[in-house]
Amino acid sequence: MKLAIHNSPSGFHPYWISYCQEQGLPHKIVNCYASNIIEELADCDALLFHHAQTNPRDVLFAKQLLFSVEQAGVPVFPNFKTAWHFDDKVGQKYLLEKMGIPMVPSYVFYSKEEALQWVAETTFPKVFKLRGGAGSDHVSLAGTRKEAEKLVRQAFGRGFRQYDPLSNFKERIRKYSNGSGSVKDLAKGAARFVYPPKYDKVMGREVGYAYFQDFIPDNDSDIRVIIIANRAFAIKRMVRDNDFRASGSGDVRYEKENFSDDIIKLSFEINKKVGSQSLAIDYVLDNGQPKVVELSYGFIKKVYDPCQGYWDEHMNYHPGKIDPMGWIIESLVNVICYREESQRLSREGTQSKANAN
Repeated sequence: MKLAIHNSPSGFHPYWISYCQEQGLPHKIVNCYASNIIEELADCDALLFHHAQTNPRDVLFAKQLLFSVEQAGVPVFPNFKTAWHFDDKVGQKYLLEKMGIPMVPSYVFYSKEEALQWVAETTFPKVFKLRGGAGSDHVSLAGTRKEAEKLVRQAFGRGFRQYDPLSNFKERIRKYSNGSGSVKDLAKGAARFVYPPKYDKVMGREVGYAYFQDFIPDNDSDIRVIIIANRAFAIKRMVRDNDFRASGSGDVRYEKENFSDDIIKLSFEINKKVGSQSLAIDYVLDNGQPKVVELSYGFIKKVYDPCQGYWDEHMNYHPGKIDPMGWIIESLVNVICYREESQRLSREGTQSKANAN
């Protein structure tokens, strides 16, 4: 057995490599960007490639590569059920609604006329989002009908850039003010007004649809629960000052008492329906009831290192350090071993039938 791991210093890759080295697991470092990547995978039993929504090369082909390898019968991370809806809030809306998962009511429109008609009849405030973005990027509050109409006209007009330099710079100022940012970060943000990141050009403008969610009031935080290999761990993210957004705020709580049994149980139930190898579920509370805001498969590992333990699928809590990168590897190895055992039994069954004849 040999695992193929994309050669990258970012994301999950260095942790996967370290885990394999520590555990003595055979692995091969591959370049998923290479034209001959399929040839490179010929002697491997699985592929791990943590692709990101802000990496322009990943955006172009990562899902296509992974799903092609998976369709050929080779286990991958992330697989189709894990990643098809990644960074796609519109796709997640359909998935959550169809599966009957409690979510914040969401509305999507593909014509300006229908969107404006809805705006004229609905109540406010509403949350406006683009289908992609992390850390509260591309999320704004339409407090009035006029503000919503303006957003709709832009959505069906010039559209929205993938990277908003003004919003990004304001966030850098906020972090600098509270001591979590640096002068270097501010300088980088200022430079982005002239030199935007490459993915901004590669992905082009978001145009041709409008996506809104109900605004759920009286939340000073949100909850993120991540399920990997029948284990759950969680964080509580406090909203920014004078804002309603929590994702990316940097103000995080880890203590077990912040997470009700109900929200952990619900997370396990959701993942059984979705069938994901790694599922990060963001919740807000609506009159005390958890409602899903959005989903993801990836996360920034260092943010979760302070987690004080995890729950298993039987709701037993295990205090101590978590190892999500190792859990991903273990889970994939189990899939490979199960497949190999099934193939062995099939061969033996075929041979037995041949001998009997």
